[in-house]
Amino acid sequence: MTGPLSKRMIMPPTRATAAADELRRRILEGEYPAGMQLRQAVLAEELGISRIPFREALILLEAEGLVQMEAHKGAVVAGFSPEEVEELFEFRALLEPALLEKSAPLLTAADYQELDAILREYGDELRAENPGRWGALNTALHAVLYRRARSPRMLATAEQLLQSTDRFARMQIYYTDGRERAEREHIEIVTECRAGNVKKAARLLRQHILTAGDALVRLLRERQQSPDLSKS
Repeated sequence: MTGPLSKRMIMPPTRATAAADELRRRILEGEYPAGMQLRQAVLAEELGISRIPFREALILLEAEGLVQMEAHKGAVVAGFSPEEVEELFEFRALLEPALLEKSAPLLTAADYQELDAILREYGDELRAENPGRWGALNTALHAVLYRRARSPRMLATAEQLLQSTDRFARMQIYYTDGRERAEREHIEIVTECRAGNVKKAARLLRQHILTAGDALVRLLRERQQSPDLSKS
C-alpha cells in the first residue's frame, strides 16, 4: 500500500488552494446549497483562475466530502442532513461490532500484517493532511477486521454502510480535529483483537463509531445554526 504515498510530495497549486478555500466558505455558509451544480466555466472565471486549478480545487473539496461528482452533472454540492448521518452511524454501531466478534477470533497473521500496514499508512496520511486517502484507508481497515466473519449478507451491508459514510468519516476527522483520536482508537481496536480480547475490542469499536457520528452530527447542526462558524 505504498503507491499513493509518493503523491503526498505534490503540493496543490496556490491558486487551486485559494479557490478551494473560497468554495469551501460558500458551501459551509450556505451560499451554495446542497445539490447545486458547480459550473466550472462560470466559477473559474468568477474566481479569476483557469479551469485546471479550478478542477484541482474541486478534487480537494471532494476529498473533504463537501463536493461529489455526479454523472451528467459534474461537480455538485454534497447533500446530507444531521438526521441521515446519525442514522447511518447508529446502524454501523449495531452491525459492525457483531461482525468483529465473529471475525476477530479467525484473523490470521497475514491479516494482522495487513492491518499494521494500513495503520502505518493511515497515520502517515493523517500527518500529511491528505484527506483524500483517509476515507479509503478507514474503509480498508474495517473491511480487514470483518473479513473472517463468514456472514456474507452482513458483510455486504457493512461494506455499503462504510462506503456511504466514507465522506462523512473524512469530514469528521478534518473538521473536528479528530485525527489523533481516530488513529489511537484504531490502534486500540487492533491491539485488543490481536490479544484475543474480542468483547473489549467490540465495545471499543462501537464507541469509536458512535463518538465519530456524534461529533459529526454536532458539527453539522452547529453549521446550520451558525454559518459564521464555518472557519472555526
